[in-house]
Amino acid sequence: MSNASRRKKYNKKLNPVLRFFARIISKPETDSMRNIKNKALLSGWITGLLLLVCLLWMLTYGPQTHILMRTVNSVFINNNDTRRLSGLMQTKTFSSGLLGYWYLMYGTADKMFVFTIFKDGILLPAGAVVSANGVNEVIPLSAHAAQVFSDMPESILRMYINRVEDAAAASGIITERRQSAAEGERQ
Repeated sequence: MSNASRRKKYNKKLNPVLRFFARIISKPETDSMRNIKNKALLSGWITGLLLLVCLLWMLTYGPQTHILMRTVNSVFINNNDTRRLSGLMQTKTFSSGLLGYWYLMYGTADKMFVFTIFKDGILLPAGAVVSANGVNEVIPLSAHAAQVFSDMPESILRMYINRVEDAAAASGIITERRQSAAEGERQ
């Protein structure tokens, strides 16, 4: 059997979809076809990279939280503070809120929410110590954050405190919220 007859026999066995793609591949490419292929290839690469980043983010959740806890504890040690974080606290929140991690504090019933404050285009790491009544204090967790905290308007800090208290109330950490001065004036 010759090669030409083998090819004919093989082409008859191909399903219609494969025959369609075989015809596209064998035809000379036009500029519009090349553009479509290039756009499809680029969008495939972007989608693949996004999926890879999402997968890595999900698989490294545990090490991220552990490294963050060690970093916050080293900040406490450097500042001669006796407080320490003891472990990650698993909370179930069903609404979108402030992004951060909840940690248990060693030797106390208080919790700490580690998050970032966005000021003048810079992310400043901060931690909010939360008790059953609400946020007790907000601690800057870097040298630059400590410098900027003194210049931060009270309204911006109050906004972040309200967001942390809302997230704590949604996850059941806060039993009763304290009223801010603005809410007390309205009543």
